[in-house]
Amino acid sequence: MSDQISAPRPTLEAVAERAGVSRATASRVVNGGSGVRQVLVEKVRRAVEELGYVPNQAARTLVTRRTGAVAVIVAEPETKVFTNPFFGQQMLGISRELTVHDSQPVVLLVESSADYDRVGRYLAGGHVDGALLFSLHADDPLPAITRRIGIPTVFGGRPGWPGADGDDSVLYVDSDNRGGAADAVRHLLSLGRRRIATITGPLDQTASVDRLDGYRDALPDADPRLVAHSDFTGAGGARAMTELLHRAPELDAVFVASDLMATGALRALREHGRRVPEDVAVVGFDDIASVVELTDPPLTTVRQEIEEMGRLMVRLLLRDLHAKHAADQPPSPLIIPTRLIQRATA
Repeated sequence: MSDQISAPRPTLEAVAERAGVSRATASRVVNGGSGVRQVLVEKVRRAVEELGYVPNQAARTLVTRRTGAVAVIVAEPETKVFTNPFFGQQMLGISRELTVHDSQPVVLLVESSADYDRVGRYLAGGHVDGALLFSLHADDPLPAITRRIGIPTVFGGRPGWPGADGDDSVLYVDSDNRGGAADAVRHLLSLGRRRIATITGPLDQTASVDRLDGYRDALPDADPRLVAHSDFTGAGGARAMTELLHRAPELDAVFVASDLMATGALRALREHGRRVPEDVAVVGFDDIASVVELTDPPLTTVRQEIEEMGRLMVRLLLRDLHAKHAADQPPSPLIIPTRLIQRATA
C-alpha cells in the first residue's frame, strides 16, 4: 500500500494568486474589510471556494481583533434554562442570527456565586467579542463584571439597577411588558370581569415588575388580596392560583405573567372546580407555541416575539462593536411591541 501524502492546506497567498490580486486585497475580502471593488471581491470569493481555503482563526483574530464568538450568559440554574421553553426560543434566535454573521455562541450558565469568578475570568481572557446577558435578577454582579472588563454587552430585558434607565451606554432589548400587561387586563375588563387577580413573576426581575405595573395601570384600585407572587414555573403558578382562591374566592379572572405559570393556574382552577372561562377567565403572557398548544382550553395570552428578541440582541451587539471600531453613531436600546392573542380562556 503506497503512502498517501495529504495535500498542503491552501494559503492566503494561493488565494491571492488565483484571484489575481495582492495578498492585502485578498486579506481584506476574507476578513470582511471594506474598500475593495465588487469585481475583486467576487474574484477572491471564487478563489476561496475553488481552493477550499479556510482562514486560520488565530491569524484572523490578530488581523481583525475579533474572535468570532459571543458569550451568551444566563443568570439561571441549568434545570430552569433547559426546562423553560422561553430560554430555548431566545437561544434559537441568538444562534440563528450569529450564524448569519459567521459567529458562534458560547453559552455560560450562572448557578452559584462561585460561577461569577469563572465567568469573569473567561470574559477577561479575550475569548469572545461581546456578551449577551439575560434573565438577570436584582443585585446580580454580572453587569458590574462586564463593565469592569470593558466588554461590549447587550442585556435581554430592561436592566433594573439604579441609574440604568438614564445611561445611554446601556444597551438592551425588551418587550413592552407594561403595555402588554395593561392590554391583557383591559381585555378582561371588556368581558365584564370585575374581580381580576394577577400572578406575578419574581419581583427581583424587571419584566415581573413591569407586568405588575401594567396590571395596576389598568386597575389602579385593585384589592391587594388579588395579587400573588410566583416564580415563572408551572408549579409556582398552581401554588399562586390556589393561594388566590383561598384568599379571594370571589375572583372571576386572572392575568398570569407567563404562559408556564398559566398552565399551573389552569390546573389549580380545575382542581378547585372552577370552569374556564365561565367562572374564571385567564390570560397569560409569552405566547410560547409549545405551551399554549397544550392548554385546555386554548390559552389567551400576550405575545412577545421571543426569538426575534434574541436576533435583535445579536444585531445590537454587532452594531455596537462596529460603532466602536468605526466611530459610528452608537445604537440605542430596543423595546418591542406586544400583541394580545385571543383564544378560549378569555
